[in-house]
Amino acid sequence: MEIFTFKDLLEHFPYRHIDKTQISAINQVSITTDYIQVAGVITDMELIGKNQGRRLVAKLKDKTGTLELIWFQSLSWVQKNIINGNAYLVYGKVGFYQGQPQIVHPEIEPFSPEKSDGKNFLDPVYPSTEKLKSRSMNGRQIGLLTKTLWAIIQPKDLPENLPSFILEKLKLIPRYEAYQQIHFPNSTESYAEALKRLKFEELFFAQLRLGLIKMERHRFSKGVIFDKVGECFNNFYHHYLPFQLTGAQKRVLKEIRQDTANGRQMNRLLQGDVGSGKTIVALLAMLLAIDNGFQACMMAPTEILAQQHLESISELLVEMNLRVELLTGSTKAAARRKLLAALANGDIHVLIGTHALIEDVVQFKNLGFAIVDEQHRFGVAQRAKLWKKAVLPPHVLVMTATPIPRTLAMTAYGDLDYSVMDELPPGRQPITTVHRFDDRRSQVMDFIKEEIIKGRQVYIIFPLIEESDKLDFENLMKGYENVKAYFPEPKYLISMVHGKQPAEQKETNMQRFVKGETQIMVSTTVIEVGVNVPNASVMVIESAEKFGLSQLHQLRGRVGRGAEKSFCILLTGSKLSNEARERMKIITSTNDGFIIAEKDLELRGPGSIEGTRQSGTLNFKLANIVQDKPILDRAKLVVDIILKDDPDLVAPANQVCKEFLIQQQGKTAWSRIS
Repeated sequence: MEIFTFKDLLEHFPYRHIDKTQISAINQVSITTDYIQVAGVITDMELIGKNQGRRLVAKLKDKTGTLELIWFQSLSWVQKNIINGNAYLVYGKVGFYQGQPQIVHPEIEPFSPEKSDGKNFLDPVYPSTEKLKSRSMNGRQIGLLTKTLWAIIQPKDLPENLPSFILEKLKLIPRYEAYQQIHFPNSTESYAEALKRLKFEELFFAQLRLGLIKMERHRFSKGVIFDKVGECFNNFYHHYLPFQLTGAQKRVLKEIRQDTANGRQMNRLLQGDVGSGKTIVALLAMLLAIDNGFQACMMAPTEILAQQHLESISELLVEMNLRVELLTGSTKAAARRKLLAALANGDIHVLIGTHALIEDVVQFKNLGFAIVDEQHRFGVAQRAKLWKKAVLPPHVLVMTATPIPRTLAMTAYGDLDYSVMDELPPGRQPITTVHRFDDRRSQVMDFIKEEIIKGRQVYIIFPLIEESDKLDFENLMKGYENVKAYFPEPKYLISMVHGKQPAEQKETNMQRFVKGETQIMVSTTVIEVGVNVPNASVMVIESAEKFGLSQLHQLRGRVGRGAEKSFCILLTGSKLSNEARERMKIITSTNDGFIIAEKDLELRGPGSIEGTRQSGTLNFKLANIVQDKPILDRAKLVVDIILKDDPDLVAPANQVCKEFLIQQQGKTAWSRIS
């Protein structure tokens, strides 16, 4: 359980408390009873059954009735420690078997009436594991260890780590008292005060660390200076820009312009919903680099996406005398040699590619600007390799179309500067999203036929649901056969794409759809990111209940890229869980990726998203960035004020914070548990 030191044990917090004064009578148990605490005498303990079916059964009697207690594990321990005729306090979840109430694997301890005199108001119960429980180390036993430890801890062992002005302003209790009350509270009110104090502390120090990292980077990281907006940028902006920029695009460009002119390396996260026009911002930023005598590169997670970026950027720059090239894993050896030579002598202005860009053999003459598209597909280490491609690290713009909720951005990406594009370019029509049950499938197929007659194209997406590739493949093939039955060849032509296909076949099938040679694309979620077919106007998502909100939103973003009205149809079975119903309701009611991301975080909780960063900033023991957003906002505000006035934490009032941070860096003075 990662408990090595006394400090670890102190930070192993109880997940609930039992009010020892609340003892129910056994005859109060009813069909609606969930958990209950009762006291009585154990009688009739006996071992029943053989082999796998062995169990220990006992009766607990009080003045009002009898309750059955059952154990399937640790039988010898129970037999040795639970004695017939003795009184016990029992806590557990009530179940019924053949109409009789019972508790399986109850929490049990010797009972004496003086225990319930109100002094020990709330008794802590700690998380444990099955393995530990089988060795008699359950939550109650861990509680006894904590109690023993607490008897020898002094206030000096838990010195204050928050400045006194914060404690006063936010009415927070002292640290020593908070630890005492979170383990062994005097009342539910004092427990709530302890929780508030310790949650604030966790979020405050997470924000403080990120704030210091960011300031350090701003202060000491040298970057190349783009001191002019020159001919390439102005020529493109005034003569070749195909549309007016939105206010959001202009704002982000201004932020990039300021970042690249101040002599510090830029590290900016650009978050824009599907279709908000991030590519044009990226292109203008690259032109800025070229004007200042530097090369630029753009790294995408897949060859299809890299190829699309090459096509759209080459098309935009067709009238300008700039060389844009593509480097991927499938670039042939002879072409690769020529390309690498041209790159090293500065003939290539913009290089677009996949992971192939970060290979050691790829050497730029003077890389000044690097863009990472769909950042969640790349690790931090991969991004760091881009920085090493130049003497002074290039400016880095990290782009994502996966909306990150503000709360998550504040905690997980607090060390990056942060831009949001929350405006769609003019002409983009909102996508109509509807939810249909399976029994309406034939109407959905008729609607698709109408759209195809109008000359449109359609995606039909199947989920990756099983752990087994074989079953996934079977699901897809079954789906493909069903689609073919509705849309027979040669009247209709269908492309199919899935992860098991060889890369060339996948590429060919994709390209047939992109060029309009097939009207329907049947696919698994491989097309989630970046495929751009303006003529596709319908997205059908099969078994939509099996997708998360963000993924549904990403898939929906594959349509609505042209001038035509677009539709997203979510097909589900008729039996839906409450959570799946809620997801369908949210996705059909809004096209706003940021609202969806916030809701997704609320539904799934931050645990599922921790993989987004390798920084560990989300591994909070008590705080939850969704439920405790008001505390997070307050912590962020306080940190911003402190660092603005005292960036090095030298003021006497802030010394406690500084000392605590130093101590946290592995220099702990706590004893190890032997």
